[in-house]
Amino acid sequence: MLTPVVDEDGAPFWGYAAQGELRVQTCADCAEPRFPPRPCCPHCQSFASEWRAVSGRGRVWSYVVPHPPLLPDYAELAPYNVIVVELADAPRIRLVGNLVTGPDAPLNSLPPERIRIGTRVQVVFSSAGLPQWILERP
Repeated sequence: MLTPVVDEDGAPFWGYAAQGELRVQTCADCAEPRFPPRPCCPHCQSFASEWRAVSGRGRVWSYVVPHPPLLPDYAELAPYNVIVVELADAPRIRLVGNLVTGPDAPLNSLPPERIRIGTRVQVVFSSAGLPQWILERP
C-alpha cells in the first residue's frame, strides 16, 4: 500500500497522527488553519505557526469509488471508497482518506452505497498512523 511522502512542513502532521491525534497547522499570528502544511500563511504571510488539535469530526464533502484497473495492491480491494472530508471545526480544511468500519479495517469494509455527501464522520487512526474515517455515532 502507498505511504505518505513526509516533507519538513508536513512531518508534524504525521507525527501527531502516529500518536492518534489530528492536528492542523495554524498561523500563530492570524489563527487561520491551513492544509496542506506550508512555511508561510497564505492569509497574512506570517512564518509563525503552531499545530492545533481539532475534534476529528467532519462531513463527507465528496467521494469516489475506484474500480479496476488499479495499482496491484489496491485492485483486489476494489471497489472501495476514497472520501474528501470537510473538518467541522476548520471548514476550509479538507482531508482525503477512506471511510471504513473501524481502525485498520480494510478499505472495502464499508459498502459504497452507504456513503452520501454530507454524511457525518469521525477520524480514527490505523496502526500505521494513517487517518481514516468512520461513521459518526449519534
